[in-house]
Amino acid sequence: MGIAPGRSALITGGASGFGLEMARRLIVNDGRVAGVDVSAAALDAAAVELGTDYLPIEADVRDPSAMAAAVTSVVDHHGGLDTLIVSAGVIHIKPLSEVTEADWDLTLDVNLKGAFLAMQAAARHIAAAGSRGRIVAIASDAGKRGFSWIQAYTASKFGLVGLVESVAVELAVSGATVNCVCPVGAPTTGMGLNVLDMKVRATGGDPDDILAAAAKTNPLGRNATEDDVAAAIEFFLTDEAAFLTGNALDVDGGAHLGFLPGT
Repeated sequence: MGIAPGRSALITGGASGFGLEMARRLIVNDGRVAGVDVSAAALDAAAVELGTDYLPIEADVRDPSAMAAAVTSVVDHHGGLDTLIVSAGVIHIKPLSEVTEADWDLTLDVNLKGAFLAMQAAARHIAAAGSRGRIVAIASDAGKRGFSWIQAYTASKFGLVGLVESVAVELAVSGATVNCVCPVGAPTTGMGLNVLDMKVRATGGDPDDILAAAAKTNPLGRNATEDDVAAAIEFFLTDEAAFLTGNALDVDGGAHLGFLPGT
């Protein structure tokens, strides 16, 4: 079992974190990848690492014309598009009383509107690929339960799970599948490092102690890695996952499970 070889993929947030790791995995399996990112420097570094099978596209996922142009570019450059991975995302951590309208708008625009625009732009190509067509979005454990201090992020990820379910139904007639993964935070990603920094500043705690405390909230006793999340995404790109659509897969070491308080 493995990624179906020769995929043509568009990855938002495709120059770092989960997006970059998925680009690596696709290319190893004879795939061609277009990475969409707002960071020209990160795109340049990814292109140097991954070579000519990686097409860097500097674009803002909040811009519908930019996303439409990105899809056109990958179709023209790679001769088609059968895979979309939605990885672009932002977060802020603040108590409710300090959240500004700008905080809210940025988070919802990148995490939810950006996902919608990417899916909308790519959908007809994904559907044309039939049972080979795949969309996988990266949601969050915060897409299934609420957490303090990340109100906009939680709302955006709950919305993303609903968007995935809706688009899954719409594309099902073509045979294409639409799913998402819901990971706990991975400390090694850019967002994970930013979250850790915010926690340190908010609590004055030691980074290692904060990470250890986070690991204890997962029954498996450790934090998520980029490989954990990428492996789950990769599964949805296999032929064996062709009958799975509209799913939101927990990648959380069991953190969603119940436990006996006080134990």
